[in-house]
Parts: sequence; C-alpha cells; structure tokens
Amino acid sequence: MLINITARSLLAGAILSATALNVSATNMDSAITKGVERVVHAQKAQQRIDAVDAHTRSAEREYRGVLKQVEGLTVYISQLDKQLDAQQQEQQKISDSIHQVSIIERQITPLMLRMIDAIEQFVQVDVPFLKQERVQRITKLKDLMARADVTVAEKYRKVMQAYQTELEYGRTIEAYRGEIQIDGQNRAVDFLRTGRISLTYQTLDGKKQGVWDSASQDWQTLDSAYKSNISKGIRIAREQTAPGLIKVPVSAPTLATLEIK
Repeated sequence: MLINITARSLLAGAILSATALNVSATNMDSAITKGVERVVHAQKAQQRIDAVDAHTRSAEREYRGVLKQVEGLTVYISQLDKQLDAQQQEQQKISDSIHQVSIIERQITPLMLRMIDAIEQFVQVDVPFLKQERVQRITKLKDLMARADVTVAEKYRKVMQAYQTELEYGRTIEAYRGEIQIDGQNRAVDFLRTGRISLTYQTLDGKKQGVWDSASQDWQTLDSAYKSNISKGIRIAREQTAPGLIKVPVSAPTLATLEIK
C-alpha cells in the first residue's frame, strides 16, 4: 500500500514537472520570438533613423550649397547694381552731350557759312595764283554745306582744311604752269609764287617776265634783269636745284575790305 502511494506520488511529480517544463519551453519560445521581433523592429527603426539621418545630412549639404549660391548671387547683384548706376550716369552724360551737340550744331552751321563767304572774298582780292583751283575748292565747300548726308563735324573739318591750305600758301614757294595773255595772245608760262608777297611769270622761252601788281590788279612787264632770279626760283620750287636766295619784285601791299555777314 505504501509502495503504491509512493509510485503515485512520483508519477504525479513527473507529470507536474513535465507540465512545468512544457510551460517553460512554450514561454521561452514565445519570449525568443518576441525578442526576435523586437530586434527586427529595432533594426527597421534604425534603418528608418539612418535613412532620415542621411536625408537630413543631404538636405543640410544642399542647404549650405544654396546659402553659398545666395551669397555669391548677393555679391553679383550688388556689383550689377553698381554697374547699372554707372551706366545710368554715363547715359545721362551722353544725353547731356547730345543736347549740347544739338546746340553747338545750330550755332556752328551759320559760323561755317560766314567762314566760307570770308574765304571766298579773300580769294577774290588776293594775288591770283591757282585761281581756278581755289575757286573750285570754295564751290565744293558750298555744295558740301547743302548736303544732308554729311555730318557737321565733316563739314567743319573741310572748312578748316580749306583755311589751312590758304594759310600754307603764305609760307611756301611754288612753281606751276599756266596761261596768260601777253600782247593780246595767250601764252604758256611758268608761274613762280613766293608766299603771298610775289607772283611772277616767265615765258617758256625765257624771253619775257612779269609780276602781278596788286595796286593796279594787273600784270606788269619786268625787264630782263629778273630773268635769272625767276628762273632760279622756278628750279628751287621744283626741287631741281638747292635752295638759295633770290630777288623777286614785290608790289606794295594794299588794303582790302572783307564783308563778314
């Protein structure tokens, strides 16, 4: 009887132990499963955190890059503003200059016309050397002033060029060939211009010489004493001989009145 009770007790203990072990294994599996799930969740959460961190770092780098661009653009815009201000000031200066040019143009055109009239009168009363050439120059100036396709600056340059040419005549010596009426006949002669103080001629055969007389506004015949000097002067003017002293007849200066309108 005692043996049976002991056996039953052992059997009951074994059953309880087995049950306890089964329960513990189940709990352990459940705990392991839950732990694995937590690890997986933690890994996924870490991955999300890493992704967010990477995105944040990328956004930060992009932001810093944008800040640098903004800073560069700010400096560039500031420089452009300075250039724009300078251009506006230059534009204002140009506008003022154009206005001044318009005023000057209105004033200088009448002045040029008066200058042309003055030089025309001067040529008429001056020693008659190269008369046709000088008259043609004045005619061209008048035609130029009437042209609309020529700037005022170019017109002024041509007028001043004509004055400069006339000025040069007064300090140069020149020999050129032309015709003159002698004893009722047109004769080919060599003219010798010595500045504006003397204009003489000599026939090609060297037999006759003459000088322009400003007082009588006509040619006066010279005797043969001037032949060698005139011949020498012609050769000097043509650079056919070395420069030297020559004696030429000089007429007395006369007073001419120019009408400047």
